[in-house]
Amino acid sequence: MLNGQIVELFCDGACLGNPGPGGWAYLLRVKTLKDVKEKEGCGSHASTTNNRMELKAAIEGLRALKRPCDVKLYCDSQYVVKGIKDWLREWKARGWRKADKSPVLNLELWRELDELLNIHSVEAVWVKGHAGHPENERVDAIASRQASAALV
Repeated sequence: MLNGQIVELFCDGACLGNPGPGGWAYLLRVKTLKDVKEKEGCGSHASTTNNRMELKAAIEGLRALKRPCDVKLYCDSQYVVKGIKDWLREWKARGWRKADKSPVLNLELWRELDELLNIHSVEAVWVKGHAGHPENERVDAIASRQASAALV
């Protein structure tokens, strides 16, 4: 542990079509002895993919932290969670290639996420999407609004 205080990061991405207009959102939460502090962030892209938005949400949430933190990252994307837990290590060992020797997709985002994972101590936790998880529903709604706004 870096400082004994756990920061919770809830993140989600949305895309209207794949590819299509997309949005991402995160919620950071830290509990102190006195209160609970939260910070939200979001954004959109006119033409993107769901996986890119899922990655962007995690990246921007980690980037919003002001110092190295212990982070519990909650995400409904197996792509992001498995990437953090298993695939990144293997991809890097193979020179950013997948097991079939093809290049890793979304490489620039994975490299960016990898840099942030070297700053923070991150435990990635998969949560089932659209299953009533309050924080996941919250960031999903924000990301979906961002994707809709990117239509205009």
